[in-house]
Amino acid sequence: MTDSENKPAISKRFRGFLPVVVDVETGGFNSETDALLEVAAITLQFDDQCLLKPDQTFFYHVMPFPGANLDQSSLAFTKIDPFHPLRKAVSETEAVRNMFRGVRKALAKAECKKAILVGHNPSFDLAFIKAACVRNQIGNNPFHPFSTFDTATLGGLAYGQTVLAKALKVAGIGWNEADAHTAIYDADKTAQLFCRIVNTWQAHVGVPSLDMDNDDRLQA
Repeated sequence: MTDSENKPAISKRFRGFLPVVVDVETGGFNSETDALLEVAAITLQFDDQCLLKPDQTFFYHVMPFPGANLDQSSLAFTKIDPFHPLRKAVSETEAVRNMFRGVRKALAKAECKKAILVGHNPSFDLAFIKAACVRNQIGNNPFHPFSTFDTATLGGLAYGQTVLAKALKVAGIGWNEADAHTAIYDADKTAQLFCRIVNTWQAHVGVPSLDMDNDDRLQA
């Protein structure tokens, strides 16, 4: 067997990128001024039948950074009390560093060079992660700086629905509105939707052949 044949399947499926589903809950829409309140990340892997499935989950309640804006309408929507004593929240620095540490371990295991963020309208989630890195002087971000996989777009293509709850319903995946709008729940449902779309595509179209060298794999 060649070295390429020995590599984990996930390392050859998405141009050498490892899909990692991320969801954040925040105190507003401005990543530079509004608080990051929850962050969840779910790594993905292929099983023995080459079906994509969730692997490890990382989830943190986050304390608002000093001076962070907390928009009351956003808090009413998410139902998050940022200062509730039972949240067991950690600092933004600790949350992001720990999440990155877990993602980097997954990258090493999968033999992938970079993570690519999967999200529902993922530019929002990526912006908050990048802003937290700037605020806390956190380097070595494992995520691609701008490329993402968007389940709103993929849901519209596969199921004719861009709203997460509606796409899940058409896909036959359950949705409980009472549990929604927490980072852990929304990330889990987004991961299920992304995996269902990828696995359905593979079942009907097949797995694309991606025999490429490492230099090509690192290009944006």
